[in-house]
Amino acid sequence: QVQLVESGGGVVQAGGSLRLSCVASGGALNSYVMGWFRQAPGKEREFVATISRSAQFQEYEDSVKGRFTVTRDNGKNTVYLLMNDLKPEDTAIYYCSAKEFMLVHATLRQVDHYDDWGQGTQVTVSS
Repeated sequence: QVQLVESGGGVVQAGGSLRLSCVASGGALNSYVMGWFRQAPGKEREFVATISRSAQFQEYEDSVKGRFTVTRDNGKNTVYLLMNDLKPEDTAIYYCSAKEFMLVHATLRQVDHYDDWGQGTQVTVSS
């Protein structure tokens, strides 16, 4: 089990950018598949992006493809989500998640695939 702490959220105008960070402690990040999810008020938590242990493979939710990029620095135990061309519909609390996993190239898209979650960071995009 790892502890995850997100940062980097804030208020930005439509078309702007933010970079979220997720720092892990209590375990070696290179053993974990990592994910980013978001939850808007009154909605269920939804998948945003995932990155394999090897960092070679990423997957994205369709609405963020081409705008968001997930990366990881295993040496720093940190995962990032770079968000460009933000839209008001991107407004949500963003959560980092981790799953200890054997396969180095696997990615995971479902909420119930993950065991560990951060506390979330608020992203608000104004129109």
